[in-house]
Amino acid sequence: MAEKSPYHDSSYGSEDDRTNSQDSRMEKETLIIKSDIEAQTRRAQAQSTATVAPEYQIPTSTKYLYLALYFGLNLSLTLYNKAVLGKFAFPWLLTTLHTTSASVGCYILMLRGHFKFSKLTTRENLVLISFSFLFTVNISISNVSLAMVSVPFHQIMRSTCPIFTILIYRLLYGRTYSQATYISLIPVIVGVGLATYGDYYFTGTGFALTLLGVVLSALKTVMSNRIMTGSLALPALEILLRMSPLAALQSLLYAVATGEASAFSAWVTEGNLTPSYTSALLGNGLLAFVLNVSSFRTNKIAGALTMTVCANLKQCLTVLLGILLFDVTVGVWNGAGMLVTLVGAGIYSKVELDSKGKKVEATMAKDLRSDADVTPRVP
Repeated sequence: MAEKSPYHDSSYGSEDDRTNSQDSRMEKETLIIKSDIEAQTRRAQAQSTATVAPEYQIPTSTKYLYLALYFGLNLSLTLYNKAVLGKFAFPWLLTTLHTTSASVGCYILMLRGHFKFSKLTTRENLVLISFSFLFTVNISISNVSLAMVSVPFHQIMRSTCPIFTILIYRLLYGRTYSQATYISLIPVIVGVGLATYGDYYFTGTGFALTLLGVVLSALKTVMSNRIMTGSLALPALEILLRMSPLAALQSLLYAVATGEASAFSAWVTEGNLTPSYTSALLGNGLLAFVLNVSSFRTNKIAGALTMTVCANLKQCLTVLLGILLFDVTVGVWNGAGMLVTLVGAGIYSKVELDSKGKKVEATMAKDLRSDADVTPRVP
């Protein structure tokens, strides 16, 4: 029987055991490195998604579905107001009805568990209070200016809202759009001008207030989008529930201050508020609530600029439906304007669809190239 060497220590194991142990350690190190690479790749993809505007991360089919629903509800409310509430000449009280309906509807949905209240800081609550003031002041300025300018002039001024939306994004957030997007807005704006062509009349004060109303409208649309997609990232229903009671109170105070509440009281005394008319008002409030929810969600999904383009398109479709349903007479230029607007909206949609793909691909490629420079190599 061979005698063991005095220098041999069996605790170290055989040479095969040591080789297997080294191979095992190398395999573990390789797995760790591969895991790091995968994690870095995921981070790069997440960063690329974060640097792309939220509306470009939404599937196109989903975006079109929400836009179609928003269009349908918007036009339905416009026709409802004209056909059913034509003699209800109390815009501030109508706004109070709409915002109250939104408050009640959102509260019911919250009780049913569709969303929960987020914990906000004092600063974030002040942002929402400011937004509610912006909401009501925008309506106020629009109503006041409309009394100082002709309706065609008011509409053609409102058609420039996409321009101010772009300027607000550029000045406040440093966001730019492609040259093709800028060009595609030209027929949309010019088309509305032609479609609403008529007796252009305005005073100096009326022009200033109408222009201010356009800026405030663009700012409101942008701020709505930022509250839902920025650092707050609140759901549409929660924003409505937080903002609507404040807006309802403000609208009611405006109605009292302008004498509208007194005029409404006299109108009711004359027997105009019949049960059927009350039902019509409640139906209007319900439709307005659904439209408000759709408007906020569509803004989040489609983007603020697209919403302003849709508002222009809605003006032309309203004129077209007026021709079909209410025998409104328009001239050749008005008809040409509607056609130009529809073509412009189609071009804008195609440009934005192409921009979505290009921006996502370019940003992801850039981030992945940057990540590749610091990625460890696998031995």
